[in-house]
Amino acid sequence: MSAATTSRDWASLAGRAMLAAIFIESGFGKITGFAGTAGLIASAGWPLPEVATLVAIVFELGGGLLLVAGWRARWVALAMAAFTIVAGLMFHAYWDASAAERTMQFIHFWKNVSMAGGLLMVYAFGPGRLSLDRG
Repeated sequence: MSAATTSRDWASLAGRAMLAAIFIESGFGKITGFAGTAGLIASAGWPLPEVATLVAIVFELGGGLLLVAGWRARWVALAMAAFTIVAGLMFHAYWDASAAERTMQFIHFWKNVSMAGGLLMVYAFGPGRLSLDRG
């Protein structure tokens, strides 16, 4: 194993962990604040807010942990990228936001787009050798 390969593998592991951190934290927050999250989803007019909250927990907490571990990382990353774009469109539509909320929603929407881009990089190039996939 060359030093360059080792550096890439460690960088890949660190990148997956850093990318997953926001999802893990957010998923855990949805567990501890389940009713509030379901209420937010309901206030956005979406049906079955409790089911949607459970789906979000699975994608965020479950997907984030799988991403760090590097298990089925390509498919997990692809599913999480799609989830992240859909969530951005559903909850951070800055183009429809009030003037007072527009800047914050703009930031959140493009944060989601950026995270989806990082997830697509994992899908495209794999998780690296320091993963359960050893990819």
